[in-house]
Amino acid sequence: MTRLGRCFKTLQSRGRKALIPYVTAGDPGPDITVPLMHAMVKSGADVIELGMPFSDPMADGPVIQRANERALAQHMTLHKVLAMVAEFRRQDDTTPVVLMGYLNPLEVMGYKEFARAACENGVDGMIIVDLPPEEAQDFVAVMHARQLETIFLIAPTTTDERIRKICAAASGFVYYVSLKGVTGSASLDIKAVADKITHIRSHTKMPIGVGFGIKDATTAAQIARIADAVIVGSALVKTIEDLLDQPDRIVKEISSRISAMRKAMDENDAELLQQHAGSK
Repeated sequence: MTRLGRCFKTLQSRGRKALIPYVTAGDPGPDITVPLMHAMVKSGADVIELGMPFSDPMADGPVIQRANERALAQHMTLHKVLAMVAEFRRQDDTTPVVLMGYLNPLEVMGYKEFARAACENGVDGMIIVDLPPEEAQDFVAVMHARQLETIFLIAPTTTDERIRKICAAASGFVYYVSLKGVTGSASLDIKAVADKITHIRSHTKMPIGVGFGIKDATTAAQIARIADAVIVGSALVKTIEDLLDQPDRIVKEISSRISAMRKAMDENDAELLQQHAGSK
Protein backbone atom coordinates (compact mmCIF):
# COMPACT_ATOMS: atom_id res chain seq x y z
CA MET A 1 0.00 0.00 0.00
CA THR A 2 1.24 3.49 -0.82
CA ARG A 3 1.84 6.20 1.77
CA LEU A 4 -1.29 8.00 0.62
CA GLY A 5 -3.33 4.81 0.85
CA ARG A 6 -2.05 4.11 4.37
CA CYS A 7 -2.76 7.68 5.41
CA PHE A 8 -6.42 7.60 4.36
CA LYS A 9 -6.91 4.09 5.76
CA THR A 10 -5.51 5.15 9.14
CA LEU A 11 -7.63 8.29 9.24
CA GLN A 12 -10.76 6.36 8.33
CA SER A 13 -10.11 3.83 11.10
CA ARG A 14 -9.93 6.73 13.56
CA GLY A 15 -13.00 8.52 12.24
CA ARG A 16 -10.94 11.51 11.10
CA LYS A 17 -10.65 13.52 7.90
CA ALA A 18 -7.44 14.51 6.14
CA LEU A 19 -6.15 18.08 6.27
CA ILE A 20 -4.07 18.87 3.17
CA PRO A 21 -2.37 22.29 3.13
CA TYR A 22 -0.78 23.69 -0.02
CA VAL A 23 2.27 25.92 -0.29
CA THR A 24 4.38 26.84 -3.31
CA ALA A 25 7.90 25.42 -3.15
CA GLY A 26 10.44 28.20 -2.77
CA ASP A 27 7.97 30.91 -1.70
CA PRO A 28 9.08 33.36 -0.46
CA GLY A 29 12.55 31.79 -0.45
CA PRO A 30 13.94 28.26 -0.81
CA ASP A 31 15.21 28.00 2.77
CA ILE A 32 11.77 28.21 4.35
CA THR A 33 9.93 25.45 2.46
CA VAL A 34 11.19 22.32 4.23
CA PRO A 35 10.95 23.80 7.76
CA LEU A 36 7.44 24.96 6.85
CA MET A 37 6.49 21.46 5.66
CA HIS A 38 7.64 19.96 8.98
CA ALA A 39 5.81 22.67 10.93
CA MET A 40 2.58 22.01 9.03
CA VAL A 41 2.76 18.31 9.87
CA LYS A 42 3.40 19.11 13.53
CA SER A 43 0.37 21.42 13.48
CA GLY A 44 -1.98 18.76 12.12
CA ALA A 45 -1.46 18.35 8.39
CA ASP A 46 -1.94 14.78 7.15
CA VAL A 47 -0.72 15.28 3.57
CA ILE A 48 1.41 18.07 2.08
CA GLU A 49 0.52 19.50 -1.32
CA LEU A 50 3.61 21.20 -2.69
CA GLY A 51 3.33 23.50 -5.66
CA MET A 52 5.87 23.26 -8.48
CA PRO A 53 6.49 26.87 -9.57
CA PHE A 54 5.41 27.57 -13.14
CA SER A 55 5.38 30.72 -15.24
CA ASP A 56 1.73 30.42 -16.32
CA PRO A 57 -0.34 28.79 -13.54
CA MET A 58 -3.64 29.20 -15.38
CA ALA A 59 -5.92 27.50 -12.83
CA ASP A 60 -4.65 29.59 -9.94
CA GLY A 61 -5.88 32.96 -8.82
CA PRO A 62 -3.70 36.03 -8.25
CA VAL A 63 -2.51 34.98 -4.78
CA ILE A 64 -0.93 31.71 -5.92
CA GLN A 65 0.17 33.26 -9.22
CA ARG A 66 2.22 35.79 -7.25
CA ALA A 67 3.65 32.97 -5.13
CA ASN A 68 4.81 31.25 -8.31
CA GLU A 69 6.43 34.49 -9.47
CA ARG A 70 8.23 34.93 -6.14
CA ALA A 71 9.51 31.34 -6.25
CA LEU A 72 10.70 31.63 -9.84
CA ALA A 73 12.48 34.87 -8.94
CA GLN A 74 14.39 32.74 -6.41
CA HIS A 75 15.48 30.49 -9.31
CA MET A 76 13.32 27.54 -8.28
CA THR A 77 13.34 24.58 -10.66
CA LEU A 78 11.68 21.18 -10.80
CA HIS A 79 14.95 19.56 -9.69
CA LYS A 80 15.09 21.87 -6.66
CA VAL A 81 11.50 20.99 -5.74
CA LEU A 82 12.40 17.29 -5.79
CA ALA A 83 15.48 18.01 -3.67
CA MET A 84 13.23 19.71 -1.09
CA VAL A 85 11.09 16.59 -0.85
CA ALA A 86 14.22 14.49 -0.39
CA GLU A 87 15.34 16.80 2.42
CA PHE A 88 11.90 16.55 4.05
CA ARG A 89 12.13 12.75 3.87
CA ARG A 90 15.30 12.70 5.98
CA GLN A 91 13.12 13.43 9.02
CA ASP A 92 9.65 12.35 7.89
CA ASP A 93 9.15 9.10 6.01
CA THR A 94 5.42 8.90 6.82
CA THR A 95 3.59 12.01 5.65
CA PRO A 96 2.54 11.82 1.98
CA VAL A 97 3.77 14.59 -0.30
CA VAL A 98 1.78 15.37 -3.45
CA LEU A 99 3.21 17.70 -6.07
CA MET A 100 0.82 20.07 -7.82
CA GLY A 101 1.60 21.85 -11.05
CA TYR A 102 1.47 21.92 -14.83
CA LEU A 103 2.52 19.54 -17.56
CA ASN A 104 5.14 21.50 -19.47
CA PRO A 105 8.10 21.07 -17.05
CA LEU A 106 7.40 17.33 -16.82
CA GLU A 107 7.34 16.99 -20.60
CA VAL A 108 10.66 18.83 -20.83
CA MET A 109 12.18 16.51 -18.24
CA GLY A 110 10.50 13.43 -19.70
CA TYR A 111 7.85 11.32 -17.97
CA LYS A 112 10.12 8.37 -17.22
CA GLU A 113 12.96 10.48 -15.88
CA PHE A 114 10.58 12.53 -13.79
CA ALA A 115 8.86 9.44 -12.38
CA ARG A 116 12.23 7.93 -11.48
CA ALA A 117 13.42 11.11 -9.76
CA ALA A 118 10.09 11.69 -7.99
CA CYS A 119 10.05 8.15 -6.64
CA GLU A 120 13.68 8.24 -5.52
CA ASN A 121 13.18 11.58 -3.74
CA GLY A 122 10.06 10.51 -1.85
CA VAL A 123 7.16 12.01 -3.81
CA ASP A 124 3.84 10.15 -3.46
CA GLY A 125 1.57 11.60 -6.12
CA MET A 126 0.88 14.21 -8.74
CA ILE A 127 -1.85 16.74 -9.47
CA ILE A 128 -1.32 18.02 -13.02
CA VAL A 129 -3.92 20.69 -13.58
CA ASP A 130 -3.74 20.91 -17.37
CA LEU A 131 -3.64 17.17 -18.11
CA PRO A 132 -7.12 15.86 -19.04
CA PRO A 133 -7.84 12.16 -18.47
CA GLU A 134 -8.42 11.65 -22.20
CA GLU A 135 -4.75 12.47 -22.82
CA ALA A 136 -3.25 11.00 -19.66
CA GLN A 137 -2.78 7.33 -20.51
CA ASP A 138 0.98 7.50 -21.08
CA PHE A 139 1.55 9.72 -18.05
CA VAL A 140 -0.57 7.53 -15.76
CA ALA A 141 1.16 4.35 -16.92
CA VAL A 142 4.62 5.75 -16.22
CA MET A 143 3.58 7.14 -12.83
CA HIS A 144 1.88 3.92 -11.73
CA ALA A 145 4.93 1.88 -12.72
CA ARG A 146 6.72 3.80 -9.95
CA GLN A 147 3.72 3.57 -7.55
CA LEU A 148 3.06 7.29 -7.88
CA GLU A 149 -0.57 8.33 -7.48
CA THR A 150 -2.28 10.37 -10.19
CA ILE A 151 -4.88 12.73 -8.76
CA PHE A 152 -7.35 14.40 -11.11
CA LEU A 153 -9.69 17.35 -10.69
CA ILE A 154 -13.49 17.29 -10.91
CA ALA A 155 -15.28 20.61 -11.29
CA PRO A 156 -18.89 21.61 -10.53
CA THR A 157 -19.55 21.54 -14.29
CA THR A 158 -17.96 18.12 -14.97
CA THR A 159 -20.36 15.77 -16.78
CA ASP A 160 -21.10 12.22 -15.66
CA GLU A 161 -19.19 10.83 -18.63
CA ARG A 162 -16.06 12.75 -17.68
CA ILE A 163 -16.45 11.91 -13.99
CA ARG A 164 -16.33 8.24 -14.98
CA LYS A 165 -13.20 8.82 -17.08
CA ILE A 166 -11.53 10.80 -14.30
CA CYS A 167 -12.28 8.19 -11.65
CA ALA A 168 -10.97 5.45 -13.94
CA ALA A 169 -7.66 7.29 -14.43
CA ALA A 170 -7.24 8.58 -10.87
CA SER A 171 -5.62 7.00 -7.86
CA GLY A 172 -4.93 8.15 -4.30
CA PHE A 173 -7.94 10.44 -4.08
CA VAL A 174 -10.19 12.56 -6.27
CA TYR A 175 -9.89 16.33 -5.99
CA TYR A 176 -13.23 18.15 -6.19
CA VAL A 177 -12.87 21.81 -7.13
CA SER A 178 -15.73 23.29 -5.15
CA LEU A 179 -16.00 26.57 -7.06
CA LYS A 180 -16.21 27.69 -10.66
CA GLY A 181 -13.18 29.83 -11.44
CA VAL A 182 -9.64 29.99 -10.11
CA THR A 183 -8.16 29.35 -6.68
CA GLY A 184 -9.00 31.85 -3.98
CA SER A 185 -12.29 32.98 -5.54
CA ALA A 186 -15.84 33.35 -4.20
CA SER A 187 -17.49 31.69 -1.22
CA LEU A 188 -18.61 28.12 -0.73
CA ASP A 189 -22.15 26.86 -1.12
CA ILE A 190 -21.87 23.95 1.33
CA LYS A 191 -25.14 22.29 0.26
CA ALA A 192 -24.13 22.36 -3.41
CA VAL A 193 -20.74 20.86 -2.51
CA ALA A 194 -22.40 18.14 -0.43
CA ASP A 195 -24.77 17.25 -3.26
CA LYS A 196 -21.91 17.01 -5.75
CA ILE A 197 -19.80 14.84 -3.43
CA THR A 198 -22.73 12.47 -2.96
CA HIS A 199 -22.98 12.23 -6.73
CA ILE A 200 -19.23 11.62 -7.18
CA ARG A 201 -19.38 8.85 -4.57
CA SER A 202 -21.74 6.97 -6.87
CA HIS A 203 -18.83 6.70 -9.34
CA THR A 204 -15.90 5.87 -7.07
CA LYS A 205 -14.85 4.42 -3.73
CA MET A 206 -11.72 6.56 -3.61
CA PRO A 207 -11.47 9.28 -0.97
CA ILE A 208 -12.74 12.67 -2.11
CA GLY A 209 -10.87 15.84 -1.21
CA VAL A 210 -12.35 19.31 -1.56
CA GLY A 211 -10.33 22.41 -2.37
CA PHE A 212 -10.87 26.04 -3.49
CA GLY A 213 -12.78 28.39 -1.20
CA ILE A 214 -11.65 26.98 2.16
CA LYS A 215 -10.45 30.03 4.01
CA ASP A 216 -10.62 29.33 7.76
CA ALA A 217 -11.37 26.84 10.52
CA THR A 218 -15.13 27.21 10.10
CA THR A 219 -15.18 26.29 6.40
CA ALA A 220 -12.63 23.52 7.02
CA ALA A 221 -14.96 21.94 9.59
CA GLN A 222 -17.96 22.33 7.29
CA ILE A 223 -16.17 20.53 4.46
CA ALA A 224 -14.88 17.84 6.84
CA ARG A 225 -18.51 16.87 7.54
CA ILE A 226 -19.07 15.90 3.90
CA ALA A 227 -15.65 15.06 2.37
CA ASP A 228 -12.70 12.81 3.17
CA ALA A 229 -10.10 15.55 2.88
CA VAL A 230 -9.97 19.32 3.29
CA ILE A 231 -7.50 21.06 0.96
CA VAL A 232 -6.48 24.63 1.76
CA GLY A 233 -4.14 26.71 -0.36
CA SER A 234 -4.81 30.37 -1.14
CA ALA A 235 -5.56 31.29 2.48
CA LEU A 236 -2.15 29.98 3.56
CA VAL A 237 -0.29 31.48 0.62
CA LYS A 238 -1.95 34.85 1.34
CA THR A 239 -0.64 34.62 4.91
CA ILE A 240 2.85 34.14 3.52
CA GLU A 241 2.39 37.11 1.20
CA ASP A 242 1.19 39.31 4.06
CA LEU A 243 4.37 38.51 6.00
CA LEU A 244 6.96 39.05 3.28
CA ASP A 245 8.53 41.83 5.33
CA GLN A 246 8.47 39.65 8.46
CA PRO A 247 9.66 36.24 7.21
CA ASP A 248 10.54 35.03 10.70
CA ARG A 249 6.79 35.02 11.50
CA ILE A 250 5.71 32.88 8.54
CA VAL A 251 6.18 29.42 10.06
CA LYS A 252 4.46 30.43 13.31
CA GLU A 253 1.47 32.03 11.59
CA ILE A 254 0.94 29.19 9.10
CA SER A 255 1.21 26.69 11.95
CA SER A 256 -1.40 28.62 13.91
CA ARG A 257 -3.85 28.62 11.01
CA ILE A 258 -3.42 24.90 10.41
CA SER A 259 -3.77 24.12 14.12
CA ALA A 260 -7.06 26.04 14.21
CA MET A 261 -8.38 24.11 11.21
CA ARG A 262 -7.24 20.79 12.67
CA LYS A 263 -8.92 21.58 16.00
CA ALA A 264 -12.20 22.52 14.32
CA MET A 265 -12.10 19.41 12.12
CA ASP A 266 -11.33 17.12 15.07
CA GLU A 267 -14.17 18.57 17.14
CA ASN A 268 -16.44 18.04 14.16
CA ASP A 269 -15.22 14.44 13.71
CA ALA A 270 -15.84 13.71 17.40
CA GLU A 271 -19.38 15.06 17.11
CA LEU A 272 -20.07 12.89 14.05
CA LEU A 273 -18.75 9.80 15.83
CA GLN A 274 -21.04 10.49 18.80
CA GLN A 275 -23.99 10.92 16.50
CA HIS A 276 -23.15 7.67 14.71
CA ALA A 277 -22.79 5.79 18.02
CA GLY A 278 -26.11 7.21 19.26
CA SER A 279 -27.93 6.05 16.13
CA LYS A 280 -27.00 2.39 16.67
